[in-house]
Amino acid sequence: MTDPIYAVGDIHGHLDQLDRALALIAADGGPEARVVFLGDLVDRGPDSRGVIDRLIQGQAAGRPWQVLRGNHDDMFRRFLVDATEENARIKSRVTWTHPRVGGLATLASYGVAAVDDMPLPELCAAAHEAVPSEHLAFLDGLPRHVERNGLLFVHAGIRPGVPLEAQDPEDLIWIRDPFLDDPRPHSWLVVHGHTALEYPQHFGNRVDLDGGAGYGRPVHPAVFEGRDCWLLTDAGRVPLTP
Repeated sequence: MTDPIYAVGDIHGHLDQLDRALALIAADGGPEARVVFLGDLVDRGPDSRGVIDRLIQGQAAGRPWQVLRGNHDDMFRRFLVDATEENARIKSRVTWTHPRVGGLATLASYGVAAVDDMPLPELCAAAHEAVPSEHLAFLDGLPRHVERNGLLFVHAGIRPGVPLEAQDPEDLIWIRDPFLDDPRPHSWLVVHGHTALEYPQHFGNRVDLDGGAGYGRPVHPAVFEGRDCWLLTDAGRVPLTP
């Protein structure tokens, strides 16, 4: 029998949703449940700092938790490293500090309040002062994928037909098309977030667990036994099938 592995989609700074997901996982699999977090820990929600703290604490306590890098986590990291707030992958060309992306909410969770027209160097200096070095080291160390038991956990997806070792690292945290539009089987069942839905969905060759926490909807933790998938609810497991 394959050991269960749990997955949590995009959290986007909602510590209350993370804690609820962790409680559901503990109720189903116990305190030693193996969990993969699919990235986008930060931005938009009110407590990105608390989310990162909780995950760092869990790993430090020896929990078998693997945390992946999402595009929002990478934008936060890049802002701290070199004050970059733009990314060519954002088609609308809005910046990380734009309300639609949510970077200022992340900074606010660290006590950095941006005033109107604050110069970017000043904002970046305030962020450097406020964000613990442990948090930056955590962000720097986040991998982009985890492969286990015929499953590939990744934030955004993969470029179909390209071997894993040849994938563009940026695709793993940013891709939508052509990944979302390709119905062909992959070498794994791909478990991802990034593309927000009203509710998680199984597409046969992939499972999208981003239920839209970045837009105020719940986080839906899932459990996989082999390629079989269930969502965890207060009433127990609910099958998620194509």
